Amino acid sequence: MSLPMHEAVMPLAKQLKETHALSLAEYETLIRYRTPEAAAYLAEEAVKVRKEIYGNAVFVRGLIEFSNYCKNDCLYCGIRRSNRSAERYRLRDEEILACCDEGYGLGFRTFVLQSGEDGAYSDERLCALIRRIKEAHPDCAVTLSIGERSFASYEKLYQAGADRYLLRHETADQAHYETLHPKEMSFAHRMECLQALRQIGYQTGCGFMVGSPGQTPHTLAEDLKFVESFRPDMCGIGPFIPHHETPFANAAAGTVELTCYLLSILRLIYPPVLLPSTTALGTIDPKGREKGILAGANVLMPNLSPRTVRKKYDLYDNKICTEEEAAECRGCLEARISAIGYKIVTDRGDIRK
Repeated sequence: MSLPMHEAVMPLAKQLKETHALSLAEYETLIRYRTPEAAAYLAEEAVKVRKEIYGNAVFVRGLIEFSNYCKNDCLYCGIRRSNRSAERYRLRDEEILACCDEGYGLGFRTFVLQSGEDGAYSDERLCALIRRIKEAHPDCAVTLSIGERSFASYEKLYQAGADRYLLRHETADQAHYETLHPKEMSFAHRMECLQALRQIGYQTGCGFMVGSPGQTPHTLAEDLKFVESFRPDMCGIGPFIPHHETPFANAAAGTVELTCYLLSILRLIYPPVLLPSTTALGTIDPKGREKGILAGANVLMPNLSPRTVRKKYDLYDNKICTEEEAAECRGCLEARISAIGYKIVTDRGDIRK
């Protein structure tokens, strides 16, 4: 006689710890019928596994949001091209380099250059910028998070010195993807881009929103199966938070509880993966980033962008840390992480396979 669904969750959690893989239906059961007991078990095992690989180290990435122009019109995003009230900006190359210099002095050894899909930054311009960053700071990694580009473009940027690329897939369910994006965007192309990045040699990151409109336990199970097969070097997940100038303005936000539950599962699926505890987690819960670390995450991405532009990079409403200086933000995070028994380290923070 089969177990009731709620009673089946703990055996599945224990199976995941041993096998690092479940079937699509089993992942769906693990999510749909989750219990506090299962969440506590998964978090404990995720932390144990992470400590075996990374100890108590938490890696920091200096985030530089260099442009909020975007050609896309994703229904969930505050910098979508249809948002006429967005105050657009582009940082000059010298401003970006100054952010890196400041970050280096604060102990950052990875810089994440993030923007909307902005055609003003050509391959040539970005390649020159990457080379200048690597010349100034040869012991640092450069991560790009600038969306979908051609194989040739990705290859040029890699050859210029970019080490990593973050491209969140947002959802591994094609039908769900199509409800979140305009018709001109293609789920197949997003997946092709991820495969191209891996083929070229980048440390490649994917990721998805938790609680996006229309998401179900089944669609989340598809995300977990995708991560299981793709085995990304990084996986960025965070709660969906609505923005008031989007079609999803009145949609409910995702939760810390489910996001942390999924962080623990992701750690057990692929133990070496680099998992950020996102700013979005800290936005919906004052202790959200700490909760993410305690669920199995091991990366934080504080903002190095100039204070004058931080509020303008508003992917979602009420984003935290838009007023702090970079040094203040770094010091605050150090104290918060120390209080829960972890240590921010000065390290590139590469994956340890």
